[in-house]
Amino acid sequence: MPADKGLARIADRAAGNLAADPLPLFAGGFDWPLLVLRASALDGNIEAMAGYCAAHRVLHAPHGKTTMAPQLLHRQLAAGAWAITAATIGQLQVYRAAGLPRVLLASELADPRAIGWLGEQLAADPAFDCYVYADSAAGVLLLADGLRAAGRGASGRLRVLVELGFPGGRTGCRSTEAALAVAAAVQAEPELRLAGVAGFEGGIRGVDAAATHAAIAAFATGLRELAESLPGEPPADLAGFIVSAGGSAYFDIVLRELTAGVRPLTVVLRSGAYVIHDHGHYAATGPAARGVPGTPRFAAAAELWAQVISVPEPGLALLNAGLRDISCDQGMPVPLWLRQAGAAAGAAPAALAGAGYSVRRLDDQHGYLRLPDAAPVRPGDLVGLGCTHPCTTLDKWRKIPLVDDDYLVRDLISTFF
Repeated sequence: MPADKGLARIADRAAGNLAADPLPLFAGGFDWPLLVLRASALDGNIEAMAGYCAAHRVLHAPHGKTTMAPQLLHRQLAAGAWAITAATIGQLQVYRAAGLPRVLLASELADPRAIGWLGEQLAADPAFDCYVYADSAAGVLLLADGLRAAGRGASGRLRVLVELGFPGGRTGCRSTEAALAVAAAVQAEPELRLAGVAGFEGGIRGVDAAATHAAIAAFATGLRELAESLPGEPPADLAGFIVSAGGSAYFDIVLRELTAGVRPLTVVLRSGAYVIHDHGHYAATGPAARGVPGTPRFAAAAELWAQVISVPEPGLALLNAGLRDISCDQGMPVPLWLRQAGAAAGAAPAALAGAGYSVRRLDDQHGYLRLPDAAPVRPGDLVGLGCTHPCTTLDKWRKIPLVDDDYLVRDLISTFF
């Protein structure tokens, strides 16, 4: 039974060595729609972020939820990432199965069975290093009880980051005083080890861009001051207590504020969406888009190729791709390319940027493509779309072709959402 979208007719070839015997995307028997990733953009993004963090002497624990692709996570580690961040226990379990040595779980863990499983992992593997969040005394007790139940081998192995939040935001203590009380609760439990503090600035919004940037800077400053006020000593293998934040939009502001203190701290950025980047949310809000000097420039790696199935009226074409194939939570997909039916296998697609094409709506399986006057679009043509938020696009695909700049498929990237 076919299980992977777009790949049913190339299943036998896909099992072979695509690196040595690549398949042309437009003449290789693929079905549409199909999400692909550009290898050059992925490699460039990974190298750019690794170089940025190394230059600023901060650690990087990229969030893996964007791709949930162990092939890519291992590439990020090989480029210098200190750890990989997870959002759920299920993601952490995927990471463990993939052999990742250090994981930062950027969330509170409240399920006793999940805590017990994590304790068993720590007890069984002395080389496994794991960090989790806490934002309440009740949550600290759940963690400690779960480790006690797991046995003596896990005692003292789980490292805890006290999470600081903000009013109206997600999880996290709502004040420095509350956070220090949670830190004291962690230090009172011999099964746990206080490792620092963490927060997430991505949900902060001001009345305009300047106000948003100022509010993010203030939050990051408060996070750093909380880390500087922690009592006791950090784990011996750290240069100082960890202070961690940084999505893929405002990591420059976060880095500036987290590194501005006087007490030695271990700064950990968790930017993750950069590895795919996009043609929307991060392309508009990231440091390079804001003209911040010395920040890396990322390239969008994901393209969804959909087929025109109908041109039912002037100015409108229907694509065979919709909400089940690409996200629109941060804006509609962006038309990038047009490849007309019957074009030679190696023919370059025509660029659509600035030509008056736009996606105006998505249904489950259809995309509504607005056309300029006299657009040369016919049923059977292919349209390449850029995604506007990678984190809610890749989860719709189990296997994603990796293409070079000539659209030769040289690998398949497996995801585990």
